[in-house]
Amino acid sequence: MADWLAALDRGAELRAEAGLTRTLRPRAADDAVVDLAGNDYLGLAAHPAVTAAATEALSRYGLGATGSRLVRGSTDLHHALEDELADWLGVDRALVFSSGYLANLAAVRGLAQPRTLLVSDAHNHASLIDGCRISRAETLVTPHGDVAAVAAALAAAPGRPAVVVTESVFSVDGDLAPLAELHAVARRHGALLLVDDAHALGVTGPAGAGGVAAAGLAGEPDVVVTATLSKALGGAGGVVAGPAEFVRHLVETGRTFIFDTAPPPAVVAGVHAAVRLARAGDAVRAELADRVALAVRRLGAAGLSVSAPDAAVVSVTAPGPEAATAWATACRERGVAVGCFRPPSTPDGRSRLRLTVGAGVDRAAFDRALDVIVECAREVAP
Repeated sequence: MADWLAALDRGAELRAEAGLTRTLRPRAADDAVVDLAGNDYLGLAAHPAVTAAATEALSRYGLGATGSRLVRGSTDLHHALEDELADWLGVDRALVFSSGYLANLAAVRGLAQPRTLLVSDAHNHASLIDGCRISRAETLVTPHGDVAAVAAALAAAPGRPAVVVTESVFSVDGDLAPLAELHAVARRHGALLLVDDAHALGVTGPAGAGGVAAAGLAGEPDVVVTATLSKALGGAGGVVAGPAEFVRHLVETGRTFIFDTAPPPAVVAGVHAAVRLARAGDAVRAELADRVALAVRRLGAAGLSVSAPDAAVVSVTAPGPEAATAWATACRERGVAVGCFRPPSTPDGRSRLRLTVGAGVDRAAFDRALDVIVECAREVAP
């Protein structure tokens, strides 16, 4: 009976030998670490207007939604948020889920009809990959950002329904997909375009409406957008946005919508307040862009291999998984939290530190954090 546990232990040993052990670290409310690992890009998670809206809703509605959206979980707060999101994104309708992961599973599965071909970027997030898998549709993975490869895949499947699946700003290196070009190719072949805008929403585009809006594709009838509400908006949940007919289809058939408990009303109210702030946050976005440019200059000048980010994700290459872990640990010990990405979380097998730049971090602390990252890099991999 214990053989299966022994097998798990052996798997853990092999991961440890490869430098791939993962550890949970509890964070206290008064944690003083400079946060360059979380996704609170605009500093809205603790904004007074956001917490006040959540607190007021908590006192009115209680802690949880108490049911799925189709049972008792849909409140007037959920519908008001969906209306605001649809207006912001320039689409017919938006549907809120309890996480971005579930939103992506629903979107991919909802678009995959019989004989559908899914053309998926090699650097897509795990939620999109899992969506392709559970859809049971044929999936062709194309090289990262390769429009010609997408065109060839669609051309090789004439007459078949197809969906091009991509992120806008990719979560590992922070680069932007060629959305306008992908849409042109998809439309030429009668395919749909599904874009996960998680790392772009609130950060790029007109009034922060994201990468799809920045590419001039908002409201196009052959484009579906997904995003999380947990990054620039500082809350929790996910959204699928697009044509009203598709949203209706998800309400009636989407398993991760129908059978999942609705997001808590307090979180929904807080996110709604955050959306209003984000839409009016051009000055904050300018500060964020300035910090990203500073990070790229400073780290690059120190001889580190740094990505050319299109939003607020900055990737810094590490020599290997063990070095990445040691580097991130050294930074944390000096009061700076950074992301540590190693295989299999990296689609190209390359380890790196991932810095998610936030405008809510004290500017002096941010400057010092860049120094710490450089100092620790020299100690770990001189």
